[in-house]
Amino acid sequence: MNRKIVHLLIILLMATTAVFAQEKVKIKFATLAPEGSTWMNVMKEFSQSLKEKSNGSINFKIYPGGIQGDEKDVIRKMRIGQLHSGGFTGVGLGVILPEVRILDTPFLYKSKEEVDFIADKFFDRFAAGFEKKGYVLLGWAEVGWVYIYTNKPVNAESEMNGVKMWMWEGDPVSRATFSAFDVSPIPLSITDVLTSLQTGLIDGVYTSPLGAVVLQWFTKVKYVLDIPMANSTGAILITKKKFDKLSTDQQRILKEEGRKYFGKLTKLSREDNLKSQKTMYDYGMQKTVVTDPKLLAEFDTLGKEARQSLVGELYDQKLLDDVEHALEEFRSK
Repeated sequence: MNRKIVHLLIILLMATTAVFAQEKVKIKFATLAPEGSTWMNVMKEFSQSLKEKSNGSINFKIYPGGIQGDEKDVIRKMRIGQLHSGGFTGVGLGVILPEVRILDTPFLYKSKEEVDFIADKFFDRFAAGFEKKGYVLLGWAEVGWVYIYTNKPVNAESEMNGVKMWMWEGDPVSRATFSAFDVSPIPLSITDVLTSLQTGLIDGVYTSPLGAVVLQWFTKVKYVLDIPMANSTGAILITKKKFDKLSTDQQRILKEEGRKYFGKLTKLSREDNLKSQKTMYDYGMQKTVVTDPKLLAEFDTLGKEARQSLVGELYDQKLLDDVEHALEEFRSK
């Protein structure tokens, strides 16, 4: 046999052996998403694909439905090594990297195309920020447009007065948003919201349509303001400590499959949110539609005020300017 061919076969055999000889890794992953949800279905597909592409060397152990606690609990467990990876909303992401919360600020976006543009344009910046904090950003996983749900119709900023509005406990973005509305929200853990709606402690909430249906909040409110208050960011993180234990090939597979499947998750999440809106309207929820340009301008002004108030607390002025200027340029085209 030709010596060059023999040499090539040896190299191929060594490469194949190295792949199969890779140390098996179990990655413990936690999420608030319940079993049976689109989130969980895509995560299982992602996990199976990783297993196949890595020849069984990467395995995800998934803990759904908040059984590992809320997002702050999951972050604490990741820091001490009890968990390695998690799916987070902007609230959890902001605990690690506050500046990423700019993506959740009120009335920033006008369309999903703008959301995708900013997410892609600033991905590397935020990925670098998470890495400095000890985490690797595997991909965005959008939660969806966030709407305000109440038990009385809200057609303008002034009509928010008197609403007993919930605020996710410890969330600076929602605090700044409702401060701009001149509303004093009631801070509660997300797990206490349904009970508080039932008892009347609160009569206003904000979430995505899918979140309202999955959490059953929509059964306790009557109206939705048909203007998205914000777009809720989601993402998947893995600790850098765990990531660095993977081989170069395993790291590549994890990143490639992450971008692929979490992009799919965003697409499916948008479809689920549209279906959830129909579910709520069929149930009897009424939407208040604002068409007066002056009233619409009020919401834009509130958004700018809230975003500016968070400079120095979550992000710097340059990042805010960069994001807003990028959006202006995108719209002009």
